[in-house]
Amino acid sequence: MKRNLFLLAFLKSLIVFSQTPCVNGIAGIYPCDGYDLQAHFDLSVFGADRGNDSWGWTDPDTGVEYAIMCLGDSTAFIDISDPVNPVYLGKLPTHTSNSTWRDAKVYNNHVFIVSEARDHGMQVFDLTRLRNVSNPPQIFTHDAHYSGFGSAHNIVINEQNGFAYAVGTREAFSAAQTPPQLYNGGPYIVNIQDPLNPFFVNGYSFVDYTHDAQVVFYSGPDQDHVGKEIYIGSNENEVVILDVTNKNNIQLISTAQYSNVAYSHQGWLTEDHRYFLMGDELDELSFGFNTRTVVFDFTDLDNPFQSFDYIGPTPAIDHNGYVRGDKFYLSNYTAGLRVIDISGIDNQVMTEVGYFDTYPQNDDVSFNGAWSVYPFFQSGNIVISDINRGFFLVKDPNYMSAESFSKNEFSLFPNPVKDYLTIQSSENTIDSILVLNTLGQEILYFDGRNTLSRTIDVSHLSNGMYYVVLNGNTSKKFIKK
Repeated sequence: MKRNLFLLAFLKSLIVFSQTPCVNGIAGIYPCDGYDLQAHFDLSVFGADRGNDSWGWTDPDTGVEYAIMCLGDSTAFIDISDPVNPVYLGKLPTHTSNSTWRDAKVYNNHVFIVSEARDHGMQVFDLTRLRNVSNPPQIFTHDAHYSGFGSAHNIVINEQNGFAYAVGTREAFSAAQTPPQLYNGGPYIVNIQDPLNPFFVNGYSFVDYTHDAQVVFYSGPDQDHVGKEIYIGSNENEVVILDVTNKNNIQLISTAQYSNVAYSHQGWLTEDHRYFLMGDELDELSFGFNTRTVVFDFTDLDNPFQSFDYIGPTPAIDHNGYVRGDKFYLSNYTAGLRVIDISGIDNQVMTEVGYFDTYPQNDDVSFNGAWSVYPFFQSGNIVISDINRGFFLVKDPNYMSAESFSKNEFSLFPNPVKDYLTIQSSENTIDSILVLNTLGQEILYFDGRNTLSRTIDVSHLSNGMYYVVLNGNTSKKFIKK
């Protein structure tokens, strides 16, 4: 049950939250489990009235992480190198008009942006320009524009070879009529290997409209297809698998059906390419069950099948979901970000292990709340883009922990702490104690002296959240007040 712990007037006026730990199931006004709020920008910060998709970029030269937040009227760029004090650098306005749908993906230090806005085409923006932004926020202009299609619902990029797959494309609008879909809304392939000079390659029309897709070089258990470039489309009423290795001779491998079909929306492969986790956006609304993720077995790409369904704890509608390691990070509209352990997927076991709810009013079956998530930053920071409340950055405070040393084997007290923090181990001796700030920077270091207990002086630290790392491999957070 949601916690009714906020005043609507206060919520509407809220612009920025930063570094709010999840304590007793709440972070500020947001229900949570295991995920702290690093920062929050309300939509008013961007001068926008609606959020939608999100993605991320890590500068390969500096290691700085940037969030990319799609909005109704633009695309915003946020420097999150200091995750509790992110900097809104500016935005790239829409090429034509506003739209509910805007999508961005990254390749070779450039972001490629499409929209269902009339005649929007594809914007290309050089992300290295974000390194030296003076007087933020700025209004940016694009570095290139592709006009081979008028609008697109989404864009998918295979970052290994530099091909983009626009889906749900339409021709440019004429003054008198609505344009037809290009290639029946199926994949429209653009070579972006030279990001500033994209060019059309081919399209494929022998499947229904693709709403979203993933393209990979397949490395799963089906030896017949290992090494091939495989396109997996969520195509409204089924999942479609294409061999797109030869762009001029695209082959249909198979289609996958499932029960209780309403709208096949989006999905993502497990890292071993054995399973495909797909969300049907309208099944909760149509059939009345709780959040459902359909798990397909891709052991044989020629014969994929529905293996089982994961049912979540709320009735909220699922939207975009992504796999990193043994976790499935799901944007679940009114239920926010849900984090699901998939380590037992071979045994048809998936277990929710955490969440951060960006829409605290309710878990209703409605199109409000978390649109998308981006969980791929090396730092462990996770972007949540919320339709109604804008940009959120959250993190598991135990992200740095290692499995080799159970975090339950030591305790910190008092926590929160004012002056002296005691570290108590129940089994292993303490050989070293490292205190880090939320940026991962070393603040204090102590030799543990092979003891089971050690008290350290933290009175001089600024108020905020820190991590204690024991023996170089296990961390826990504490709050200095």
